[in-house]
Amino acid sequence: MRILAAFATVFVFAASAAAQDPAAGYPSRAIRIYGQGTGSTADYLSRYVALKLTERWGQPVIVDSSAGAGGTIPTNAVAKSPPDGYNMVMGHIGPMVSAVTLYAKNLPYDPVRDFEPVTMVGQGVVVLVVQPAMPVSSALEFVAYAKQKGDLSYSSAGNGSASHLAGELLKKVTGIPLQHIPYRSAGNALTAMLTGEVQVSFLSPLTAHAQLKAGKVKALAVSSTTRFAGAPEIPSAAEAGIPGMDAKLWFGLFAPAKTPKPIVAKLNREIGDILRAPETQETFLKQGVAATPGTPE
Repeated sequence: MRILAAFATVFVFAASAAAQDPAAGYPSRAIRIYGQGTGSTADYLSRYVALKLTERWGQPVIVDSSAGAGGTIPTNAVAKSPPDGYNMVMGHIGPMVSAVTLYAKNLPYDPVRDFEPVTMVGQGVVVLVVQPAMPVSSALEFVAYAKQKGDLSYSSAGNGSASHLAGELLKKVTGIPLQHIPYRSAGNALTAMLTGEVQVSFLSPLTAHAQLKAGKVKALAVSSTTRFAGAPEIPSAAEAGIPGMDAKLWFGLFAPAKTPKPIVAKLNREIGDILRAPETQETFLKQGVAATPGTPE
């Protein structure tokens, strides 16, 4: 009886501790990260974090590559999921910022009210890329060529995405005519370039990395005032003669609102350790994005 009583005491104590700290037994099953479309920077970052978390925790971390409507469809799926830490989305400027204006009347979630930020993951730039056959070798030559042609089109990862806004910014600061063709994801926008559906795009260095190396697309400038450490061989927009072309990318993980703070803190700590590791910092930069962990605040 004394042994049974001792076991009962331990069980009650453990149950009480678990109730007070919901992160104590977390995770106990698979976690899902919505990565925003195959071939995108968000997808790559999601898969990298998922792999490292799986190695640390021994629980599967699955990446869901659902895309659409500038990233608002997978973002809404997470907003409506249970607040238990088992669903996250790799948010970015599209679904978390510009969608508020673009879909003001029918956006099914509120980026501030419906999410618990976990951590910033990465930051970067977009690259102005054109088809190799285009007879230009610089951004200024491209501007002159686009004005002369008057019928060029550019692909984006969807309405409100960074690639869409970068294209509109370039039109504004240079006065060139470009027709916007939105796709479901960055990977689809790149494919449109490769198949000749469009002549121009604005992609992250990571998305365009392999095709840039293979010479299947031509990079003219990155969307910043200085060169980006993840793509040092590409001139900045300021160097290329387009000083007003300054557009940054950012990616961060979000959980549903009301996810317990201890779980958010555990995720932030574990993912932050992964992002601060020299291996991660070096790997990300080689792919064209900078690892930038931060606090939920």
